[in-house]
Amino acid sequence: MYRPYLIAVALLFVTGSAIGQSAEGGISAKMLQRIEKAQPDAKSGKALFNAIASNNIDDLSRNFANQGPVDTYFSVETPKQTIHDQQKSGRCWMFSGLNVLRANFAKEHGDSVRVEYSQAYLFFYDQLEKANLMLQGVIDCANKPIDDNLVRFFFKHPINDGGTFCGVADLAEKYGLVPMQAQPETFSSDNTSRMAQIVSSKLREYGLELRSMVAKGKSSKAINDRKTEMLSTIYHILALTIGEPVKSFSYAFRDAQGKIVIPEKNYTPREFYELTVGHPLNGSFIMVMNDPRRPYHQTYEVELDRHTYDGHNWKYLNLPMDEIASLAIASLKDGHKMYSSYDVGKQLDRKRGYLALDNYDYGSLFSTTFGMNKAQRIETFDSGSTHAMTLTAVDLDADGKPLKWKVENSWGPNYGQAGCLVMTNDWFNEYMFRLVVNRKYASQSILNQFDQKPLLVTPDDPLFGTDD
Repeated sequence: MYRPYLIAVALLFVTGSAIGQSAEGGISAKMLQRIEKAQPDAKSGKALFNAIASNNIDDLSRNFANQGPVDTYFSVETPKQTIHDQQKSGRCWMFSGLNVLRANFAKEHGDSVRVEYSQAYLFFYDQLEKANLMLQGVIDCANKPIDDNLVRFFFKHPINDGGTFCGVADLAEKYGLVPMQAQPETFSSDNTSRMAQIVSSKLREYGLELRSMVAKGKSSKAINDRKTEMLSTIYHILALTIGEPVKSFSYAFRDAQGKIVIPEKNYTPREFYELTVGHPLNGSFIMVMNDPRRPYHQTYEVELDRHTYDGHNWKYLNLPMDEIASLAIASLKDGHKMYSSYDVGKQLDRKRGYLALDNYDYGSLFSTTFGMNKAQRIETFDSGSTHAMTLTAVDLDADGKPLKWKVENSWGPNYGQAGCLVMTNDWFNEYMFRLVVNRKYASQSILNQFDQKPLLVTPDDPLFGTDD
């Protein structure tokens, strides 16, 4: 037998549910009838459903007229180099950045000497530095409530494996570089998700403890000592998963054919950096972006978003695409590759390694249109920088205007065009976002704009996610 109060609660639930379903703004029965009536003819709709339900959407929307051979000729192309594979990690920013550094080294030596840097070595310090950045950030804002946006930022994103070229610059200058042979990849450096989950959980636990220490009035020394102990544990986890960073190693430089051209010698990571890079990276480049939502020729800095606590926030000069293209062309003509980033998943023909706006016709398949422009896609989180690649070639028409571009990717040598992707200039304009270029290829006017006081933007802005 039901008790009266249970019946009352049940009636209240049903009544409230019914009111909620019929409230203004919900899908009413009348609205649903109109939606159903607007559907295509049943016979044609069924045939289309059968096709789409049984096949990959991309296979059905593939533009057959665009399936000819990919044009791989480029009028301006930098020397080819080996293609690496980031595996199941978000380290594209590091692979692209180190691609640029090793290409610069090869160019300086006339391609007679090659070097390939260890991503695992630098990744260890990237993760350790990001752990410290989180813990110190929690200390700095420990007097704010736990639901403060800044506090939530640190706890929500305690660590990640994404980044930009700014991180490569800060980390390499601070810790040096080592060759790939000196510190090879591990399972966890190639497959970062579980390690990141474990470290993130520990950092959140530590963050709460540090907030408690501040609340109890513990001294700065006591808090810093405890933070150092916490980082020792993080170091231990990273050492067991990525491998403890090498402190010295022996290395012989070889040419493209494998012949030794510089005899074997012992190096420290700092010595190897000085030998193969030879100058500070910070101050040698500018990072430009294309964000049509914001005024051009204005510099922006992403607040509190960097790889090291004592490093540099990301700083960008916002430029129109034609000016970004001019910077890129100048660098490529001089034989220098560049770090660049894109929304690579849009209109990507994975089999051919080809990016064009008309690779797939989703609109015709679903009897609709997709009409947002670049600014609207950014504003609504529909598009943004998702992947960094190394810009390596451009094909110019008779007037020096770009027709298509080529990038070295980090998805292995068998992906796409021998590890590279080819993109039309139209696709480049719509889905390219960041470019890092040496300051010498920029005009004095652009340098002055880049060096102006930046406007601060928050890291949750749609365009300022990390490349991964």
